[in-house]
Amino acid sequence: MTEQPAPLVDPAVPPSGTGCAECDATGGWWLKLRRCAACGHVGCCDSSPGQHATAHWRATGHRYMRSFEPGESWWWDYAAESYAEGPELAPPTHRPVEQDSPGPAGRVPENWHQLLH
Repeated sequence: MTEQPAPLVDPAVPPSGTGCAECDATGGWWLKLRRCAACGHVGCCDSSPGQHATAHWRATGHRYMRSFEPGESWWWDYAAESYAEGPELAPPTHRPVEQDSPGPAGRVPENWHQLLH
């Protein structure tokens, strides 16, 4: 039996959490959040110090990410380096509205704007 490749998009999979998984594990912080459309992994954007969403794509090949910010519904295709379209994903579709950006509260340094990429 041949193993089937993982789907490019799985609309049923929920997000991995309310913040960047790697930043949460290491005590880091983020500017904006992105959600993997294949596995639900939440990572930080390329302006954030960790750039974990892009690192997730490089490590897994999961090419489609969707913004995980309130009021944003755009998609990004890392392989094509362009915006994309996709189906509605399982809720929640964004970080909690009360969660700060940059965030999370208490971990963002005062000079955060100088630390962005």
